[in-house]
Amino acid sequence: MAKYFKYIAACFTVVLISSGIQAQDEDLLKLLGPDKPKKEIVKNAFKSPRVIMGQSVEFLRPGTMDFRILHRFGQLNQGYKNFFGLDQASMRMGFDFGIMKNLQVGIGRSTFNKELDAYFKYAPFQQSTGKGAFPVTIAFVSGITMTGTDWADPSRKNFFTSRLGYFFQAVIGGRVTDGLSLQVTPTVIHKNLIKLAADSNNIYAAGIGGRLRLSRRISLTWDYFYVLNPLTDYNYKNPVGIGFDIETGGHVFQLHFTNATGMNEKAFITETTGDLLKGEIRFGFNLSRVFQIKKKKTE
Repeated sequence: MAKYFKYIAACFTVVLISSGIQAQDEDLLKLLGPDKPKKEIVKNAFKSPRVIMGQSVEFLRPGTMDFRILHRFGQLNQGYKNFFGLDQASMRMGFDFGIMKNLQVGIGRSTFNKELDAYFKYAPFQQSTGKGAFPVTIAFVSGITMTGTDWADPSRKNFFTSRLGYFFQAVIGGRVTDGLSLQVTPTVIHKNLIKLAADSNNIYAAGIGGRLRLSRRISLTWDYFYVLNPLTDYNYKNPVGIGFDIETGGHVFQLHFTNATGMNEKAFITETTGDLLKGEIRFGFNLSRVFQIKKKKTE
């Protein structure tokens, strides 16, 4: 009988010791606090740094270059004589560079008004999850454009600065759900030269854009800009674009329809003349190819 009591006492001692060790472990875990997920930047709200016409909240990866061709044909309502606009074309060829995860710069050349343009985009706040999460991305874009066409009146004294224009934007948005992304883009365009003194050198606009994922590789995208104080020297219209993003490996191929001809912010926001009600719509495509120009850092 004494043998059994010794066995029971030994088991009881082991249980007490185990309970004490478990209690100590729980106390240590309480001191460390609950596990909190790390902060992670929300990516792929859009599949490229542009929606269709305007900038998106997306950024290129650091050390990459995006070679981008924006192409617009003529108006569809021109009919068969111009092969529904395919006999005419405007384009912009650009190079965008990812400097940091929230900093991007770019340059481009457009056939429309023979314009050169350059810009930078910086996001002090990016949409994120986890510890210190932020609900949306807030990016600021600033750029300059230079018109290269001949002077309308070469006999008078013309100034180089008259060729210049500037744009300033705040792009605010992000992923609403896994399949839907939205953004708003308040914009100011400044033109050094305007035709009528009654007009302002500053043109104000508000843009909206979105992306709806239809499948793993195809998305519906759209953007629209409402111009608050359009110039009165021409019958300018608000620019709108709608299209489909198609991912093919390292390319993002976009087919779209728009009433705009210009392909930088000054051109398409303040100089769009296509009237949607008259069928003055252009078919176009944007082609993007990203290259790694700086060796990735290994962790």
